[in-house]
Amino acid sequence: MQAKKGRHRLVLFPVPLQGHINPMIHLASILHLKGFSISIIHTQFNSPDHSKYPNFAFHSIPDGLLEHQFSTSDLAALVTRLNLNCIRPFRECLASLLSDNEEHVASLITDSIWHFTQDVADSFKLPRIVFRTTSVCSFLAFHALPHFREKGYLPKQDSQLEARVGEFPPLKVKDIPVIKTRFPESLDRIISLMMEGTKAASGLIFNTFKELEDNELMKIGQEFCIPIFAVGPLHKYFPASSSSLLRQDQSAIIWLDKQAPKSVIYVSFGSIAEMDETQLSEVAWGLANSRQPFLWVIRPGLVQNSEELARLPNGFLEAVEGRGYIVEWAPQQEVLAHPAIGGFWTHSGWNSTLESICEGVPMICSPFFGDQMVNSRFVNDVWKLGLQLEKGLDREEIEMLIRRLMTEKEGEEIRDRVMSLKDTINSCLEQGGSSNQSLESFIDYILSF
Repeated sequence: MQAKKGRHRLVLFPVPLQGHINPMIHLASILHLKGFSISIIHTQFNSPDHSKYPNFAFHSIPDGLLEHQFSTSDLAALVTRLNLNCIRPFRECLASLLSDNEEHVASLITDSIWHFTQDVADSFKLPRIVFRTTSVCSFLAFHALPHFREKGYLPKQDSQLEARVGEFPPLKVKDIPVIKTRFPESLDRIISLMMEGTKAASGLIFNTFKELEDNELMKIGQEFCIPIFAVGPLHKYFPASSSSLLRQDQSAIIWLDKQAPKSVIYVSFGSIAEMDETQLSEVAWGLANSRQPFLWVIRPGLVQNSEELARLPNGFLEAVEGRGYIVEWAPQQEVLAHPAIGGFWTHSGWNSTLESICEGVPMICSPFFGDQMVNSRFVNDVWKLGLQLEKGLDREEIEMLIRRLMTEKEGEEIRDRVMSLKDTINSCLEQGGSSNQSLESFIDYILSF
């Protein structure tokens, strides 16, 4: 189905975090290729680069954040402020767009975290579609948080961390998706409002594919009585493009060109994870002791209150000279597609997990918070596409898992499974494939409004 250009406009509103902006921009690009006009409302905080997307109309709204509130160290506090501060400017911006009689605004598509937007959409009698940028399995786990609390799994007790959550296999108590915050009651309220807003929406989109999360999609269909569309992996619909908020260091690719096929472990913990100096040291010596070539992303802010490279342990750079390369940020899709990459040590963010699967790269998982714990457990226990560091960041376990993944038969078997799933993804995106059909159904649905 192709929309008639100039007749239907879609308004999208991404949450201003890297892992949320990327898939929203990908979705917008796909829908533009299908003939829709695209307007993107965004906050001043982490504003996307307009020049990269000349076909989109961008509308910046004030977010009311003071400079000291730009931190992502307390996500619950940041999201609470944004949902309060953006209500009025978002409403005014949307009203202005709707007053343009030249184009019919068919729908509003917002990140599920923007829970206030359902009331705004209802006031304009505008259908709102929720876009959830995480996995279905993690969304179900967030939905079950009140039940987990009722059953006594929360707050987590150290003595229970390794216990299985019987009502939600394969999770252990330590995998329940919590986010560290100074205001735990705010987190509970955010999740409750997010779920209420999603259930009241006109539809729900996931950046996933049926063949990976079929059981979870059936479960969520029973919990949320609205149309659900699994249209991912979104970044595979067109050649690699970047909506990165950080400058990518292309020298990583030049270094990889000099390495042997499938010899390098790529290490990146995403755009907002944080660790202390002790953890950084454990990562460093785990890599050094594995004797495996590595490409390591140490972005600004990974270690709080330090200049990261200056804080690497004494003797580390000498110990890995010639077989390690460190950058502040890498062009991840290009890195994962490079023939030298044999494994990906990841924080298990959903975008990174999908990108790794799409390139047939097996994973080592070090989840930090939230949905990452659920994604990691499913990668390890259900899909069997990688290995999880169960002891946190411990140099001995790090060394052991890198060797298992990169040099032993177990790693070969994992790699075979990921490569098979890579082929499945290619099929589901083709004409008649599950994601392609879901995308076409989604477009038909929008056009019916």
